[in-house]
Amino acid sequence: MAETTKSDTHVDIKPAHPPRVSFDFIEYPIGEHKAPFFRSGFRQRRDTWIISLFAILHIVAFIWTMAINNCVEKSHGDCAVKVLGRLSFQPLSENPLLGPSASTLDIMGALQRKSLIEHLNWRLFTFPCLHAGFVHLLVNLVSVMFVGILLEQEFRSLRIGMIYVLSGFAGSLFAALFAQGSPQVGASGALFGLLGAMLSGLIWNWKLYTDKLAALAFICFIFVVNFVLGMLPFIDNFASIGGFMSGMLLGFAVLYTPRTTQVAHNKAGLFDYGIKSSARLKQKLDKPIHRIVALLVFVLMFSGCLVAVLRGINLNHYCSWCRSVDCVLSNRWSCNEATSFCQTIVSESQMTLTCVANGNFRVFPFTNVSPARTGDLCSLICS
Repeated sequence: MAETTKSDTHVDIKPAHPPRVSFDFIEYPIGEHKAPFFRSGFRQRRDTWIISLFAILHIVAFIWTMAINNCVEKSHGDCAVKVLGRLSFQPLSENPLLGPSASTLDIMGALQRKSLIEHLNWRLFTFPCLHAGFVHLLVNLVSVMFVGILLEQEFRSLRIGMIYVLSGFAGSLFAALFAQGSPQVGASGALFGLLGAMLSGLIWNWKLYTDKLAALAFICFIFVVNFVLGMLPFIDNFASIGGFMSGMLLGFAVLYTPRTTQVAHNKAGLFDYGIKSSARLKQKLDKPIHRIVALLVFVLMFSGCLVAVLRGINLNHYCSWCRSVDCVLSNRWSCNEATSFCQTIVSESQMTLTCVANGNFRVFPFTNVSPARTGDLCSLICS
């Protein structure tokens, strides 16, 4: 009888190990992983405190300006939106932007040629903090919040804050080279600096974004709206031009390049257990030569404007048509920056002002008017 031999089969089953936690990333070419410029899913949620702080400071400065203006008392009740009391606006015929008088803007630190001749250079710092009126404040701050928050979430607060401040001051220097007789304000210079930085970021990372044309249209829309607004009285468009150029150069110099990276298969980050792949943004400063060149150009432009301002150079003498980019002709105001002179006749209860240049006159039912306010009324009659 044949003996049957049975063979036992032994199978070892090893326990499964969990996926290894790793922070290794494999970087793929940008072209393979594009992202929308106005993305929300990829942008990191950071605090946008610097833009919020600037917005609050601008609002406080405008309220302070209107309190100093005190239209009800200084203009003898000839005000717009009288329900605001002390904060009510000058008549639309005097300030179409719902804001203070020219003399109040001058008191608060607006920029004009006379102040530069008298070496009141502190106005270069107050100039970018002032708004010409409520309309200017509203349009400017809405634009700043849209553009600034997008940039601050993408590139962090300190970089954007630096661009905002430097662009605003560079805009002041550029505007001082074209300053004329009437007081001008330049809060839009810092906004245009942010627009320039956004454009440089878009150009720098052109291949990364999928909605380039939409982003470019957005920048152009904000630019055109604010530049057209800048052609109304008291807003200086030269500050906007200088701020835009500065912001663009600074953007090329200090804004890093977002890079899309892909987590390796079968590897996961600390909070990505079981996920085969996920998108990441890696921030990187590249093209150092280009960045150094952009920074040098900004330094040269900034230094050149500063020296020219301190030497009292007036570029209006060399560019007769430049005024057309800062003022639009209207029957409500004049783009002629010649100093207005009026003949004043005061009776017991009336004051009559007659413009020497055109013969226009107006009778006011009051006599207790400050010299600064008399100058406002004279300019209004002569325009």
